[in-house]
Amino acid sequence: MDITFPSDILVGTISGKKNNSNKYEKGKLQLIKKEGTSLIQLAMYTKTQVFHSNYAIDELFKVLKDLLENDFNNLELTTNEFIYSYRVTSKGRLLTNRRKNTNSQVLNVNIGHNKKKNYLLPEGEVIEPLVDLGVMMPDGRIVKASYDKYKQINRFLEIIEDSIKDEKELKIIDFGCGKSYLTFILYYYLVKIKRMKCEIIGLDLKEQVIEDCNKLAVKYGYTGLKFLCGDIAKYKDAKADMIITLHACDTATDYALYHAINMKCRYIFSVPCCQHEINKELGSDKLHLVTKFGILKERMSAIMTDAIRANLLQYSGYKTQIMEFVDIENSPKNLLIRATYTGNSNTKALAEVEELLAEYNIKQTMYELLINGNKD
Repeated sequence: MDITFPSDILVGTISGKKNNSNKYEKGKLQLIKKEGTSLIQLAMYTKTQVFHSNYAIDELFKVLKDLLENDFNNLELTTNEFIYSYRVTSKGRLLTNRRKNTNSQVLNVNIGHNKKKNYLLPEGEVIEPLVDLGVMMPDGRIVKASYDKYKQINRFLEIIEDSIKDEKELKIIDFGCGKSYLTFILYYYLVKIKRMKCEIIGLDLKEQVIEDCNKLAVKYGYTGLKFLCGDIAKYKDAKADMIITLHACDTATDYALYHAINMKCRYIFSVPCCQHEINKELGSDKLHLVTKFGILKERMSAIMTDAIRANLLQYSGYKTQIMEFVDIENSPKNLLIRATYTGNSNTKALAEVEELLAEYNIKQTMYELLINGNKD
């Protein structure tokens, strides 16, 4: 098969799996820079994993030719000027097409704007986690389709920056860290931009996720960042200055906040998720007008849950806010609890929580942990 490929590839996709013997489902290509050298990173996806390889352009041509001949029917390569398409028909014939790239893959924010917003993560500066996340191109430009995500990441950092101000050293625990892209970006901002002395620990139940995150930390050279496999509910309290919990599901958020309170952690940033606990119990006749509709009952339960958490933080000596937060994954769960320890307990807040629990005859995990003690 005689094939010619462009030498100025920016991104690309591989699809149309030929047969079931090929373990890979699809592939993606992206231009990267490593130690000053331009390479193409090829990401090949199975149903559960992704495998990365970096190639010089001549080496890549041989790989792409082999993939089209043996494993896939479709290949698309994008350059600044053109989009090249390759398709192998059922009879093995190769069809090619080249069209003008009228919708640029990247957004140059200096064009068409009189004012340029000064983001905490500066545009034009290559940030490896953002490149791997697909938000940034290898030359530091922002991918047009991911510009909203870029702004949301900066918004999260702005909320943290507004709280920590002149801190010089922080120990941070990220409960339920998941794939941790935001943890990597937070570390980059605190250590590389703010020049802080920082240690971050990510905790999650998934062993493979933890293994992958630790490999990335080594790849980026983030020596103060490590990931541990463990259950938030069974975590043994240690001193931390900041607790982050983003989308820790249901009562996992309650355990994370409970640990933060026990540590007298100075800063808490929590985006709750999946508040099922009260939803299962809520059935008061007084609220039948609302609870007979499932979606309204779910939202009512989420509001009550986060109101209880915020008030219990106030009781525990925290200045507490609930803020609207457009999160990184564009989830409808867009409220963030921000709390800063002052030591000034609000006993009225506890009384109001107890009145609510009694009125609707419900239990709530964070209250049980704080008032009745951790039974684990």
